[in-house]
Amino acid sequence: PSGSGAFDLGAQSGRWAAFQERHRLSCEEAARVLLDAYEYRGLVKHSGGCHCGAVRFEVWASADLHVFNCNCSICTKKQNRHFIVPASRFKLLKGADNLTTYTFNTHSAQHTFCKTCGVQSFYTPRSNPDGYGIAPHCLDDGTVQTVVTEDINGKEWEKAMKEHKTIRDMSK
Repeated sequence: PSGSGAFDLGAQSGRWAAFQERHRLSCEEAARVLLDAYEYRGLVKHSGGCHCGAVRFEVWASADLHVFNCNCSICTKKQNRHFIVPASRFKLLKGADNLTTYTFNTHSAQHTFCKTCGVQSFYTPRSNPDGYGIAPHCLDDGTVQTVVTEDINGKEWEKAMKEHKTIRDMSK
C-alpha cells in the first residue's frame, strides 16, 4: 500500500472498480461491505433503537436469537429480555448524548436508557461486561427469524453464572 491509502489490486482492479460503480459506492463504502460480508458471515445486520428515535444502533447477530429472560430485581421490573453480543458487533449510530446510565449493587451492569423516552434498547450486562445485552423488541422489523427464550435465575446470580456453561462466552 502507498501512503495515500491506495492498494495495488493487480488483476482485481477492474472487478473492484466495476463493483464500486455497480453499487454506487465509494472505496471506503465498498471495503466496508466486503469486510462485513467476510467478518460477519452467517450473521445479519439488525438495526434498532429507542421509542422516540433519539437512540439508534446496529448489531450483527444471528437471525435466530437466543434471548435471556432474567428474574433479577431490575430485569423483572423492566421486563428486560435480551440477547448478548460482543462489543465488536455493536455500533451506536446516534444518541450517545441522549443516554443515561443506572447502576446498583456491584455497579458492573450499565443499564443505559434514553433520557427522552426512557427505553433501554441495549445495556452492558454484568455477565458480559465486554459485550452488550440487546433488547430484541427494540429491533426494527424484518431481520429476526426466530426467538428462543431461556430463563435465567438472576435472583441467585452467582450460582446461575457458575452453572451456565456458555453465557460468559457470548461476548467473545
